[in-house]
Amino acid sequence: MGFAIVAILALSIAACQPLEPARFGRTAMGAPQDVVTVNEDGVTDVNAESLATALAPIAAGTLTSTEADGLIFMREEEKLAHDVYVALAAQWDLPIFSNISASEMTHTDAVKTLLDRYNLDDPAAGNDVGVFADPTLQQLYTDLVAQGSQSLSDALIVGATIEDLDIVDLQTRIDQTDRPDIQLVYENLMKGSRNHLRAFTSTLSRQTGETYTPQYLDQAAYDAIINAEMERGGRGRGR
Repeated sequence: MGFAIVAILALSIAACQPLEPARFGRTAMGAPQDVVTVNEDGVTDVNAESLATALAPIAAGTLTSTEADGLIFMREEEKLAHDVYVALAAQWDLPIFSNISASEMTHTDAVKTLLDRYNLDDPAAGNDVGVFADPTLQQLYTDLVAQGSQSLSDALIVGATIEDLDIVDLQTRIDQTDRPDIQLVYENLMKGSRNHLRAFTSTLSRQTGETYTPQYLDQAAYDAIINAEMERGGRGRGR
């Protein structure tokens, strides 16, 4: 993936940490309350009503600066996934990009719910597709869209790489908090990223015969995810 991979590597807050397969499944909090719907292709949406119901009995506490920074960052990282997939959907006639871009909007909205809950400024407020407050994410968007525009194979690899990175960053953020409301949202987002990683890699293999090489997860952690079936929630959008 050339420069785009280098840029993502510089961005990833967990890229230099040793990775263990078990860290990218369930955390110590056990199976999180299910607030997602999953369709037959693994497209995983966060259901806003279910999320609100799940968060209602959890008292909002006082965030550390690390927790607050994490929410602000993840709001834009989830937006990055959405925006890149929107751009790739306009170039490649393959439903996976439009389907998962719509799903990623529910993911970034879920983080926005936590920003509102803790009265944190929204870094994405008023920003169009492809516009980011974080300059590293801004450059990364440009690089990923350019890479994904080269071929269908590159586009699917970009999708898999974004989900690969997202899993690692979400797990790192989970490890930095003991807030059950934040863990709830991050766990469900990570479930979505695992499903979307499976979707992109299987589509890559089916469409091109190529195999994705993980960039952030170690091989054992990646294999554990890919060799597992899609994680199901409720019934998602029928696409």
